[in-house]
Amino acid sequence: MKKILVPTDFSKQAGYALDAAVDLAKRTDAEIVLLHVVEGFVPGSFSTMGGVPDDLDQEVFMKKLIEKSKRDLHKLADKDENSDVKITPTVQVGNAFTHISKDILENQADLVIMGSQGTSGYEEVFIGSNTEKIVRHADCPVITVKNPVDFDQVNEIAFAADFRDGDNNVIKPLKDLQNVLGAKLHLVKVDTPGTFESSRTIKKRIKAFVQQHGLENYTMEIYNEYTEEDGIIYFAEDIDADLIALSTHGRTGLIHLLSGSIAEDVVNHAQRPVWTCKVDD
Repeated sequence: MKKILVPTDFSKQAGYALDAAVDLAKRTDAEIVLLHVVEGFVPGSFSTMGGVPDDLDQEVFMKKLIEKSKRDLHKLADKDENSDVKITPTVQVGNAFTHISKDILENQADLVIMGSQGTSGYEEVFIGSNTEKIVRHADCPVITVKNPVDFDQVNEIAFAADFRDGDNNVIKPLKDLQNVLGAKLHLVKVDTPGTFESSRTIKKRIKAFVQQHGLENYTMEIYNEYTEEDGIIYFAEDIDADLIALSTHGRTGLIHLLSGSIAEDVVNHAQRPVWTCKVDD
């Protein structure tokens, strides 16, 4: 792991995300890109056809806002507890999802860590449609957090999947995270009335998945529940998992086990940190 991208709106949850990223960066010698996106009016874009004073006032306001954002980012990066980690503050202007996606590619980010709620007019950076798009389309794993995360205490990871071929590319970054944290991986297939399979069939598929990927330090579980979302969250609660891991699909948001908006719903509803990774289309 070389680079971690942390989008921030200066909210409490975004602060938790930065703290978690610093913690993980110290364990992996990774660098952090700290990104703030100022959404709205773009300096230099004001019309010269009427209403010029208002447009000029707005441009001046936005320039001041951008400068303030830069100062605030540097204050975060320069905190004493962050001194052992290289943090690059970056301010962009425009659409949050567009710039987060662009920065993932330009920085070749290995991981995004982000707060799952936003404030001060930037709610959609972290909840609603933008969160769904980031979780669904990011070209690297994403960890979303609502509360402080101490990776020393992340010992149990609940990985919910269908354990078919579509999940293959997800397992490498998940194994890397497991190895960094020294955590146990709890492989779980949620069996629902609508997607019912016999326990024998599921266990056979999970065993083949384990052998194919050479997994170690794991358990295999089948959890019966009426919905996949509830099954994932309840299973994590029952085993007191410290982190939930899921795969997502770029087109539909989900694959195999997950359908509709289950992955996004788990991100929104689970109080535990949630790791998601997009499978190959």
